[in-house]
Amino acid sequence: MKQFKLPDLGEGLQEAEIVEWHVKAGEEVAVDQLLVSVETAKAIVEVPSPRAGVISRCFGAPGDQLHVGEPLVEFEGAGEDSGTVVGDLGQASGVSDLAADDFIIGAAPSSRSAQARAVMPAARKLAGRLGVDVDQLQGSGPGGLITVADVQAADTQAATGEQLRSVRRTMAKNMARAHSEVVPVTIVEDADLHRWATGARDPLVRLARAIARACQAEPALNVAFDGARLSLTRHQQVDLGVAVDTPDGLFVPVLRDVGNRDAEDLRAGLARLRADVLNRSIPPRELMGATITLSNYGTLFGRYASPVVMPPQVAIIGAGVIREQVVAHQGQPTVHPILPLSLTVDHRAVTGGEAARFLKVLVEDLQHAD
Repeated sequence: MKQFKLPDLGEGLQEAEIVEWHVKAGEEVAVDQLLVSVETAKAIVEVPSPRAGVISRCFGAPGDQLHVGEPLVEFEGAGEDSGTVVGDLGQASGVSDLAADDFIIGAAPSSRSAQARAVMPAARKLAGRLGVDVDQLQGSGPGGLITVADVQAADTQAATGEQLRSVRRTMAKNMARAHSEVVPVTIVEDADLHRWATGARDPLVRLARAIARACQAEPALNVAFDGARLSLTRHQQVDLGVAVDTPDGLFVPVLRDVGNRDAEDLRAGLARLRADVLNRSIPPRELMGATITLSNYGTLFGRYASPVVMPPQVAIIGAGVIREQVVAHQGQPTVHPILPLSLTVDHRAVTGGEAARFLKVLVEDLQHAD
């Protein structure tokens, strides 16, 4: 029997959820015929057949999680599994911009079994008593260490019967990683927008430009920090991650090189990214490589926040609701539109002075008329 295994989907994606099978056992398929649609943390990917033949077995049902290297289908006929090259997944619908087009199948072990698990002895003992599979857990301790609290949380979740999937599953893992690694410090300030044109209440483009200028003035916040090696990589441009809230969970598409784009280009880029996220058609590479992030929760509700820094980034800016507020202007009380801002930095890599200077430039730029 010839097994076709879940290919490496690129961009560091190691697991996928089966959405829909397009073939069944006993069916004859052609090369590059669509076999199955799977959902990763980034997008829905359509997987084509690497060969012609008759399907003898399909592994998994819709909703099941598979790791890279685990079997998808078996073909009738004798032969050992080999490093078969699957066709160009980039030609499949919805994945035209995947960075890696060719995938080697059958040559690598399952990414599930390849993942080393560091488990506290007490956590392993508790997991055995509760019947929790530690291989399915994401550790929240240093270096991904699985703790007693992780086992207890998994047992509680199993009791409720609700499992996180796809985007929300990845979000939970990322937040646990950030919580275990980052040393967060948050400072806040207000930007007075009374010099803006009357009725201007869409600050996203202005925020993008102001963040780029603040990064230029204080480049210490536009870096990648490696906590294991205690090293910094300074970025040559500002690639802004823009948090987008969806019913499926949080997505952070990346607006590239914001410091060298005009307002109209930025506005068009933001609109395209939002539309692609909401349609779940955004290429995985458009969700990777942000150097700093903006959370514009003010489109929903709230004034200040302590947004979460996601390594290897070292800073995230939060923008709250613009509101009319009484302020002192030229010695007199008056009402101005005020934009509340929150800046969280990873204090392992960023000093308080660097954060304060960054926020000052950000606020001053936003308070200009143009």
